[in-house]
Amino acid sequence: MNDSRRTALIVGASRGLGLALAKEYARRGWQVIGTVRAEAGTGLHDFAAEHNDGLEIERLDIAAPGEVKALRAGLEGRKIDLLFVNAGVANDPDETIAEVSTEEFNRVMVTNALSPMRVIETLGDLVTPDGTIAVMSSGLGSVADNAHGGWEVYRASKAALNTLMRSYAARHRNGRRSLLIIAPGWVRTDMGGPHATLGVDESIPRVVDTITAQTGKPGVQYLDYLGRTVRW
Repeated sequence: MNDSRRTALIVGASRGLGLALAKEYARRGWQVIGTVRAEAGTGLHDFAAEHNDGLEIERLDIAAPGEVKALRAGLEGRKIDLLFVNAGVANDPDETIAEVSTEEFNRVMVTNALSPMRVIETLGDLVTPDGTIAVMSSGLGSVADNAHGGWEVYRASKAALNTLMRSYAARHRNGRRSLLIIAPGWVRTDMGGPHATLGVDESIPRVVDTITAQTGKPGVQYLDYLGRTVRW
């Protein structure tokens, strides 16, 4: 392992945007630690077979607090320059709050809002004082831009994540870390679907460029993949 490399911890890197993030940082010469829920057979495992220098895989279910604490213990003493929490789920975009079951509402909220923040609360102190903590949100999380509705539960979960990140920033207002809420655009992945407007290769390299441009700038920002501010 090259200890001079910067290190990115990508939480939720088995497929889609998280896998693309892990690949992009690895290609840029970073040491990458990617988490997946499965023991084997993910896209990250396939990538690791081809790119075994500078890539580590850790198993983690972010909805299991015990596993998050175990990962924190296993990373004791490591220097993390970027913690990016990507894990998330979608639900039926046409299901309204009047129709969604309590179980489904809880699943989306726990996965998209509560669990990412628990990861940050548990692992955040591993990030260097001038490092970056980021979460994958969505333009759908903007309350101000919600003019057309749809995706009600998913929107609510991302808006909740955004609000919790602002609360985290308020509690750490004297810190020097960059706190970023990223809206990657509508991307063609399993979650985004085949009709999305962006390919992964159009979104993720620009997301990484945006994160890089904000390094060393403290406080919380809600930005899209081009580095533009998204309305809260």
